[in-house]
Amino acid sequence: MNEGRKRISSTPPDDRYMRQVKVGSKGQIIIPKEVRDLFGISPGDNLILLADINQGMALQRFDAYQGYSIKFLILRRMTNERNRN
Repeated sequence: MNEGRKRISSTPPDDRYMRQVKVGSKGQIIIPKEVRDLFGISPGDNLILLADINQGMALQRFDAYQGYSIKFLILRRMTNERNRN
């Protein structure tokens, strides 16, 4: 009768999380403890907010982007210098 149908679990896998959060009057959200634990986020950690009008928003640990942002700035500077010459 149910051959070929996949059963959809009501609980997400251990490496994923989804939950509604509320924006407070100061524009702040609370990152649930389960997510902080999952990603090793502690008070005082820096996060980066990525936003795209078509793709939505995401939060990432800032330390994961430090190396990328430095490379990006160097490449941008090199490109600007080439365009001037």
